[in-house]
Amino acid sequence: MILSILGIIAGVAIVVWGADRLTEGASAIASRMGVSEIVIGLTVVALGTSMPEFSVSILSALKGASDIAIGNAMGSNIFNTLLIVGMAAMVAPMTITKTTVKKDIPFALIASVLLMILCIDGRFSRIDAAVLIAMFLFYMYITLKDAKKETTPKDDGNDCRQHMKIWQASLWIIVGLACLVGGSNIFVSGAVFVAQSFNISNAVIGLTIVAGGTSMPELATSVVAAKKGNSGIAIGNVIGSNVFNILFILGTTGLICPMSIGDITQIDMTMLVGSMIMLWLFSFTKLNIERWEGAVLFAIFIAYMVYLLV
Repeated sequence: MILSILGIIAGVAIVVWGADRLTEGASAIASRMGVSEIVIGLTVVALGTSMPEFSVSILSALKGASDIAIGNAMGSNIFNTLLIVGMAAMVAPMTITKTTVKKDIPFALIASVLLMILCIDGRFSRIDAAVLIAMFLFYMYITLKDAKKETTPKDDGNDCRQHMKIWQASLWIIVGLACLVGGSNIFVSGAVFVAQSFNISNAVIGLTIVAGGTSMPELATSVVAAKKGNSGIAIGNVIGSNVFNILFILGTTGLICPMSIGDITQIDMTMLVGSMIMLWLFSFTKLNIERWEGAVLFAIFIAYMVYLLV
């Protein structure tokens, strides 16, 4: 038990350090290449920070714990939308682009609704998975196509990111991602052991402990990015990760191993969709998320966690 607790603490420290390196590298790449931070957040950063969910979901499904696999992906999206956006907005108000409001958030919402519909029968088949993969490929196509249109403002030459070489920025991204994946896996291993010691069900472990642990990269990356004023990376990371979690991770997992949803309830599904609707409404009003709106998202997250655990 003591080693598990020490692993949890070490995992948190590694993830936070890795998030700082990843943000620096990704921001520098965007600045040097003239690509908008939101695109970098939606693709490179989102894919990297979703790797813990990917590995955990695949391994859980193969071991027969499909409710952990589905609960992990769903729970991670709820963590992303409520906890991560909430905390990042409380650190610094987040500016949202029109493209994000009109395309990215609605797409993540559609993916959430589609997942809820596909899971109504209590099973997640290979056909269901193939539908998600097809949607993922379409989303990546339009995102990369739009990347050619979205550029960052010209720099005045005083931005230190402009002076970081591409290979240095790429190295920081690789090191950051490695720390995020490794640190979150250490955290999850320790946290799951502690949770199982208290006889907590697999579904609840997936929706809480595992989802929280695998969402740590997104949490650390988005909070650090928001604090540094890189709101494009912060919100892009969250939305991109939500899309990756449902369409790519569950799609790939379902193709490899059809699953049942186990103890995942309609309340959990409703929370998944409802959190995305709330994020979209907050973003749509003034194209930003204020501190008080972040506090509302955070409060709803706490209430949901209390419901799950109590």
